[in-house]
Amino acid sequence: MITVRSGTALAELMQVLDDAQQMLACEPPAFGDGATVGGMIACGLSGPRRPWSGSVRDFVLGTRVITGLGKHLRFGGEVMKNVAGYDLSRLMAGSYGTLGLITEVSLKVLPKPRQCLSISLDMNSERALQNLAQWGQQPLPISAACHDGEQLHLRLEGGEGSVAAAHDRLGGELLDSAYWADLNEHRLAFFDEDQPLWRLSLPNNTPKLSLPGRQLIDWGGAQRWLKSDAQDTFIRKVVDEVGGHVTATAMV
Repeated sequence: MITVRSGTALAELMQVLDDAQQMLACEPPAFGDGATVGGMIACGLSGPRRPWSGSVRDFVLGTRVITGLGKHLRFGGEVMKNVAGYDLSRLMAGSYGTLGLITEVSLKVLPKPRQCLSISLDMNSERALQNLAQWGQQPLPISAACHDGEQLHLRLEGGEGSVAAAHDRLGGELLDSAYWADLNEHRLAFFDEDQPLWRLSLPNNTPKLSLPGRQLIDWGGAQRWLKSDAQDTFIRKVVDEVGGHVTATAMV
């Protein structure tokens, strides 16, 4: 557990945790040097490990907040088993400051995995989604999965034996582990294309959607990025039909 002021730079927090061989397993993106811990909580964005480790809100143990009435209140605590009253602290994650101004937050942290290996497998997106649905029911140490339109990229994390056994079973070519940070921070070439960017949040095991443009499948299929010039009404209709949600994150 770590308690930090909301104005602390996110990069500073990550460095402190890294030096102690700890991590925020939700992998919040920074999108630049100005990101703060308070902004991380208010936005509630999570990285590639989200389906396997949880979202930002799952790691919030307690907060101190200035309310709209000017009161400085404390919610939650500094331990996981905290059942005193309503769990209001987690409501702050993703609230964009509408519920109050966060001044301090206590976060659950986890040890960094002993072994980390990234691989790439040649397969189309339909087969990748089918395999991910099957692998999700098996004890494989997958902590990230992304399909870029041509290859399925996987990150394996855990003990040396389990990671090696998974690699032997799945095969694939080794992938630079920096890929996941580039994906999380939108530094991949996919995000540079001169088209509107849409974020699709979909139910688990949703098949490939028939949408014009290019898709980047993240979170094992639950989150997808779409670069498309299609009408927003059409995109929303397709996503609504499968029970998903779509957000326009960047327009050109």
